[in-house]
Amino acid sequence: MKGFIDDANYSVGLLDEGTNLGNVIDNYVYEHTLTGKNAFFVGDLGKIVKKHSQWQNIVAQIKPFYTVKCNSTPAVLEILAALGTGFACSSKTEMALVQELGVSPENIIYISPCKQVSQIKYAAKVGVNIMTCDNEVELKKIARNHPNAKVLLHIAAEDSIGGAEGNMKFGTTLKNCRHLLECAKELDVQIIGVKFHVSSACKESQVYVHALSDARCVFDMAGEFGFTMNMLDIGGGFTGTEFQLEEVNHVISPLLDVYFPEGSGIKIISEPGSYFVSSAFTLAVNIVAKKVVENDKFSSGVGKTGSDEPAFMYYMNDGVYGSFASKLSEDLNTIPEVHKKYKADEPLFTSSLWGPSCDELDQIVENCLLPELNVGDWLIFDNMGADSVHEPSAFNDFQRPAIYYMMSYSDWYEMQDAGATSDTTMKSFFFVPSCIQLSQEDNFPTEA
Repeated sequence: MKGFIDDANYSVGLLDEGTNLGNVIDNYVYEHTLTGKNAFFVGDLGKIVKKHSQWQNIVAQIKPFYTVKCNSTPAVLEILAALGTGFACSSKTEMALVQELGVSPENIIYISPCKQVSQIKYAAKVGVNIMTCDNEVELKKIARNHPNAKVLLHIAAEDSIGGAEGNMKFGTTLKNCRHLLECAKELDVQIIGVKFHVSSACKESQVYVHALSDARCVFDMAGEFGFTMNMLDIGGGFTGTEFQLEEVNHVISPLLDVYFPEGSGIKIISEPGSYFVSSAFTLAVNIVAKKVVENDKFSSGVGKTGSDEPAFMYYMNDGVYGSFASKLSEDLNTIPEVHKKYKADEPLFTSSLWGPSCDELDQIVENCLLPELNVGDWLIFDNMGADSVHEPSAFNDFQRPAIYYMMSYSDWYEMQDAGATSDTTMKSFFFVPSCIQLSQEDNFPTEA
């Protein structure tokens, strides 16, 4: 059941009833303890199927275009293609990956805000016509290199509580849209719609209200210039929870009915990324070193600062130069779980978790409470499917974690019910019956 990111073929273990993710993790912890203790991922593809069903149940009127850069492993792309999603690509490589699966150019959009000329030409060559743009320089590049381009004007969604987060914001202002429409008319570039993006960190539903209102204004403005507008892209920012999706739908559904009603010919799309994949991947890492330090060395203790008890620094065989790369720009969205069994009344100690580079930036968890761990013990991180499964840095010659794919029979049947077929889009899938005989009660030796 092992597959690497660039493998042409890989296998997916079909789990019998009674076998679950915990059993699979136990199995591979045992295997890796015997063979080298390398970090590894377990990808539960059934969770992607469930996210697709959840999307269809709540926001069926909006077609998802999966953001490929979030997780471009072949299994993820193939299963989403089989389920009928579109794809939002940021590069030539991503477009090629998706097209190799037989996805039609109409189901691909080119979303990079800063496009290389060579990649615009590639999009033109392979028929990927829909792309986003938020400034005059990009518009001129598109005009020179892609005569059949269909452009979505990317407008900024204002977040009054965004603070410093907006310093890398992309998207033009509503005021500048008229100028861009004038330029597009002069350059003979076809404008077909509008895109905006609301960050998942945004807590104000009013942002959607303003963004949709602004989008409607741009549609009306474009009509004055003779453009035929037929697409609205509401971006990403979906966390993956059913509650958040329902909350967003509650806000935007009545507005879509008013501004872009059914029958108006406007296609509504979005760019979910982590929504589909975050919960589907679990990462197992091994403790390779530990250091005992004084408790007051920690800048912000968790309930034990100032205690005479020791604190521990643990070094793992994966870090920010590998699977935790997103930690450099955002908070970790997962809590480490100790794999080995320990007693409920076992003492907990202030601990920090580090990658193997010994770099001061390679801190994964600044402060948490854990039982005392030993070199060779395993930690489990869930919700690791977004922005983590990729080629690691060559720093210190880190080894790329293996990926083991699984799916329950019930999820497999649900995927068939959704219309996916393994003999068309899913060319690389090789399903094997699960041979896992271990139970979660099994304990494995993890000593170094």
